[in-house]
Amino acid sequence: MKMVLNIPNSLTVLRIVLIPAFVIALQYGRTDVALYLFVAAALSDGLDGLIARLKHQKTALGAILDPLADKFMLITSFVFYAYFGWLPTWLTIIVISRDLMVVAGWMAVYFSTRRMVVNPSVFGKAAIFTQFVLICYILLYKNFGILPGLYRPLIMLTTALVMFSGLHYVYRELRIASGK
Repeated sequence: MKMVLNIPNSLTVLRIVLIPAFVIALQYGRTDVALYLFVAAALSDGLDGLIARLKHQKTALGAILDPLADKFMLITSFVFYAYFGWLPTWLTIIVISRDLMVVAGWMAVYFSTRRMVVNPSVFGKAAIFTQFVLICYILLYKNFGILPGLYRPLIMLTTALVMFSGLHYVYRELRIASGK
């Protein structure tokens, strides 16, 4: 894998650059603009991965930037949504704690084994997906107000997947660190 700024990586950088604009839109009550920016970020996330796979443009830079872009957008969204009272603070704490736990576990494994590959699990991907769906659902509700009552089920599903995926990462990384 070479480190190169290709189209997929450029789209990932664009997602990171959209985050301050997203925050500014939220801060000034422009949930319509925030929704457009969030959808643009989500679409570019899917597009960068698709292009990277189809054009064989996977890079070491992309392997690091792509999950970081997701984390930056999600953590920023959860913090601001909790601040505005749109999400429970406890859920934001769980999401951030899980991410810190995964990073700390990855660092511990790296320093003990010098293994640098981070392979996302299906549970981790499902947790990220439900977080994106929850954030988008809230923006859609703020803009249109008439959506099915999915708020509580999405909160519960997101909580369960975030917690389970965090425990799964800990289990998996401990197995790797112990050489199994």
